[in-house]
Amino acid sequence: MKNVEDIYTLSPMQQGILFHSLYAPASGVYFQQQCCTLHGNLNILAFKQAWQQVIVRHPILRTAFVWDGLDEPHQVVCKSVNLPWFESDWQSLTPPEQQQQLEALLQSDRTKGFELNQAPLMRCTLIQIAPETFHFVWSHHHLLLDGWCYPIVFKEILSLYDSFCKGSDLYLETPRPYRDYIAWLQQQDLSQAQVFWHQTLKGLTAPTPLVVDKAGGKGTTQQPTIHDQQHLRLSATETAAIQSFAQQHHLTLNTLVQGVWALLLYRYSRESDVVFGATVSGRPPVLMGVESIVGLFINTLPVRVQVSASANLLPWLRELQAQQVEQLQYSYSQMVEIQGVSEVPRGMPLFESIVVFENYPVDTSLQQLDSSLAISNFRTFDQTNYPLTVVAEPGSEFSVRIGYDTNSFEPETIHRMLGHFQTLLLGMVANPQASLCELPLLTPQEQQQLLFEWNDTQTDYPQDKCIHQLFEEQVERTPDIVAVVFEEEQLTYRELNARANQLAHYIQTLGVEAEVLVGICVERSIEMVVGLLGILKAGGAYVPLDPTYPQKRLAYMLEDSQVSVLLTQDRLVASLPRNQSRVIRLDADWSIISTENHQNLMSGVSSKNLAYVIFTSGSTGKPKGTAISHQGLINYLYWSTQTYAVAQGNGVPVNSSISFDSTITSLFSPLLVGQKVVMLPENEQIEVLCTALNSNSHFSFVKLTPAHLDILSQLLTADVGGQTKLLIVGGEALLGDSLSFWHNYAPHTRIINEYGPTETVVGCCVYEVTPQTPRSSAVPIGRPIANTQLYILDSFLQPVPISVVGELHIGGVGLARGYLNRPDLTAEKFIPHPFSPEPGSRLYKTGDLARYLSDGTIEFLGRMDHQVKLRGFRIELGEIEAVLRQDPQIREAVVILREDQPGDKRLVAYIVASTESIDTREVSRFLKEKLPDYMVPSAFVQLAALPLTANGKCDRRALPAPQASVNLIVDSVPSTSAEKALAPIWAEVLHLEQVGIHDNFFELGGHSLLATQLISRIRDAFSLDVPLRHLFESPTVAELARVIEQLQVQDEKLQTSAIVPLSRETRRMKRSLLMDEERQ
Repeated sequence: MKNVEDIYTLSPMQQGILFHSLYAPASGVYFQQQCCTLHGNLNILAFKQAWQQVIVRHPILRTAFVWDGLDEPHQVVCKSVNLPWFESDWQSLTPPEQQQQLEALLQSDRTKGFELNQAPLMRCTLIQIAPETFHFVWSHHHLLLDGWCYPIVFKEILSLYDSFCKGSDLYLETPRPYRDYIAWLQQQDLSQAQVFWHQTLKGLTAPTPLVVDKAGGKGTTQQPTIHDQQHLRLSATETAAIQSFAQQHHLTLNTLVQGVWALLLYRYSRESDVVFGATVSGRPPVLMGVESIVGLFINTLPVRVQVSASANLLPWLRELQAQQVEQLQYSYSQMVEIQGVSEVPRGMPLFESIVVFENYPVDTSLQQLDSSLAISNFRTFDQTNYPLTVVAEPGSEFSVRIGYDTNSFEPETIHRMLGHFQTLLLGMVANPQASLCELPLLTPQEQQQLLFEWNDTQTDYPQDKCIHQLFEEQVERTPDIVAVVFEEEQLTYRELNARANQLAHYIQTLGVEAEVLVGICVERSIEMVVGLLGILKAGGAYVPLDPTYPQKRLAYMLEDSQVSVLLTQDRLVASLPRNQSRVIRLDADWSIISTENHQNLMSGVSSKNLAYVIFTSGSTGKPKGTAISHQGLINYLYWSTQTYAVAQGNGVPVNSSISFDSTITSLFSPLLVGQKVVMLPENEQIEVLCTALNSNSHFSFVKLTPAHLDILSQLLTADVGGQTKLLIVGGEALLGDSLSFWHNYAPHTRIINEYGPTETVVGCCVYEVTPQTPRSSAVPIGRPIANTQLYILDSFLQPVPISVVGELHIGGVGLARGYLNRPDLTAEKFIPHPFSPEPGSRLYKTGDLARYLSDGTIEFLGRMDHQVKLRGFRIELGEIEAVLRQDPQIREAVVILREDQPGDKRLVAYIVASTESIDTREVSRFLKEKLPDYMVPSAFVQLAALPLTANGKCDRRALPAPQASVNLIVDSVPSTSAEKALAPIWAEVLHLEQVGIHDNFFELGGHSLLATQLISRIRDAFSLDVPLRHLFESPTVAELARVIEQLQVQDEKLQTSAIVPLSRETRRMKRSLLMDEERQ
């Protein structure tokens, strides 16, 4: 205690800095470093004495911090300390070597840090690089002082230095100690400040998100925090214009800087209510002499800004300035207290970026001093605990530097950010009467890159031809090659062409011609291919109708499309709804059709005419038909046959519905290059595909959804997977971890992620997976295909920067005409092209969120609205909700897509009943009468009322996860050994605690993909081959248990097998061992 001069508590800002420094002691947080170059005949001894004297004058520079064993930390002022002083001579090094050494020294110095309980928390390093030139480095901890103090310290240093050099006396007024400020703080009434901040932050529940580049960002990484910084310096002319603008409109430069940052956050986050931190000097004018006290006064306070895109710039800036003035009276508030009165949860920061405005730049103040030493190249390094720190420094050349966490941000992102800052700031000066949304953001170079360079996709293709004409050309080339196969049937190209011609001639006599819609409702078969080609050859456009759809849905589609002819199969006629169409049975009526001419016919159809109309889910509760022309279809198929090398290989399997536009790739591209189409049976599609792959692993490609890919990965052996040439995956987001099997066992299999709404012909954007593709996130959707343009725009149709999220818009020849009989919706979704000089050019608003990565690759980030994709099907949740509300038992309904278990997506309906009780099984049956199975929720949650947001809308994020027992009625417990073995497997697959032996697998939320999982686990558990169809025929535990018992009796090898299922871990190990054996 002999060397202790004083002990007192910390200021609020010091407490916060100490906390973050102790929380991450190796991070270098709040380490500050000033580096400059000294010119002149330096008297090193006098210079060192000047620094030592300044330490004597200011108690804070002799202060250490203690906290162990104390209720609250204290700062301890030592009577005397020895300043750590280091000297080096680098005169023998070349200038490049000196610079390299300096950077290494600065980094080493930052890494070294300080022991906070040992004073002084500062050190100096002097390096001679020439006879009268020195580098000088002053490092200290931010606990001691702030930027305001730098001019004070350096002014005293140079004055004392000159005095020591001359040997003269110098009188400097004794400064007030920092403890006087602490005493003033302790006298302040905090209650008014709490009321102010509570009102200011009311309704704010989360910080404004930043553009984070890396998965490790936002505190999710275990890596040490490494900060770096980048600088922007405006020209003297630009600076003068900014200063003139501020003076003319009575605004401070600080207001302009905060305004720019608020607009950047608004444009980056798409949130109109933004919040960031801003430092204030914190020096109370009532404290006499406060301007000369050396210590930490600055405070960081939240700035909340409402950004209305239509607001005029100048009034908005004046309002922001008035807000700054109001906050000044509460500048002493402690951040932890402010956080406490906000609605942001504890543990979550109020903001993730701060803005620092340096009122007294050091280099400017040094230039004004009269000293024998000249100082240049002054630069500062500091590191906060925030991911982003923006520091603005006024002067003859206005400068901005951004410090950033390298775990979260790439250097290129910060470089672009500085460019956006400059563009916005200069845009304000140039456009003072503009509204906020009119201010420019992107640099001219970015505009060129985003709008033109990355959309340079113009490619030649047979734009004047139709799909059937290209097929007829292929028939001439390969007439006797097999064109289509279904089970034991097959047709050559000549035979397929002849049958399609006969059908075309026949339906032409029924009035089919260009622009006439023809329905086709058939199961996968030879007739399907004949029917599609026949419609197109006749000049018509086909309307695919899935025979598994409910009658009411099919009836609406037939009514809306007004098809005059409907192609089907005899076995399906009875299940079709009544309609006005002429029904043609492609099987039973073929004896009549086959009498027609088998030669190619002239239909008068052109590439501008319709090729097909596909119905997808609609938000009104009714499906909508998307109309596609031949030209768009040809562009896609011509591109895909080359990109996917369809001519190589041995045919293409078709295992999905023709109502799913993704099927077009597999159906038509082989027929343009002499390959065969392999039509797989309707039932057990994944198992059938697996069987097909086992017998023919040399398909040109296999197209499937991510969910099907997951199942296929479980069913295929490593050797079969390794022989698969190409997988095209589309329909919903592809996750990186779905590729593990293929990375490990099929590294030579090409995998392409294909993205494209129905409105843009199957696929408009592709990404080929590489070994470098991240497995921890969704696979990117890539770049546009031929003759396609992609734009990521904000709500004002302005392009957003790289890494920033916006809505994906699509242009090019693949755009649909629009929606059948829906001119209002067509006008809403297909808008005039803002970047094309061609009259009539349009863009399609996808409603999908996306962002550009730095290399031009596009990353898909979900839906803007409540449209989702499940197992490859696009579903409008509003349609399900509309049908639910038709049930008299239901007053309100909301449907969401949940993923409570990784990889297991399911629809969950939340309902408010109009009666006291409701039978959700009846509701499920009601939906199945009106909707396809994939649109029926697998779980129903009954609520007394829907949770609401502050503006009265349903708060979907507050909807609870379904309880494990939702919809579960246990009629009886398992009794036989087979039932006891089956029940836990069912519960595990369905994520339920238990199941009853009479509960229906599909009514409990099971679907086709889960069914495949279930059968796979049953096979492992019982060592018994159980065909998938048995689950559909016997969908309860009791029924399936009896089937298993019968199968075991039939199989002599399993007569003595114990019915004891293997544990999940054992099954995993078994599979792993098998794969290891296959690889050896």
